[in-house]
Amino acid sequence: MADAEKLVIMVTRGPDDPEPATIPFVMAIAAMASDVKVVIGLQASGVELAVKGAVDTVEARGFPPLAKLLNDYRDLGGRLLICGPCVKGRQIDPATELVENAEVVAAGRFVAEITSATNALVY
Repeated sequence: MADAEKLVIMVTRGPDDPEPATIPFVMAIAAMASDVKVVIGLQASGVELAVKGAVDTVEARGFPPLAKLLNDYRDLGGRLLICGPCVKGRQIDPATELVENAEVVAAGRFVAEITSATNALVY
């Protein structure tokens, strides 16, 4: 039996850029519905998507609200890997300011996830 498919999605756009911040979560949910394992990594301003309340009013035209997509992704078991230096540079406190399914990681973890993936997307 072949190994399960795995998709890594790297998100570098934050709440101030709704469409490219939203589409990765649409793709992730669709992949998970197709039994593809998904890992979402947030880097650069993308880390701001994991701050509690940051996406509550973000909605790209033609898409569900980003808060709903983030909740759906979490409810399906999705985790968010967050760039440690990006969080530190923005003075975000990981212990109190990030959503519950967020994990702060270093570059090595991103490399491991990407090199073990079937495919990777970058937004």
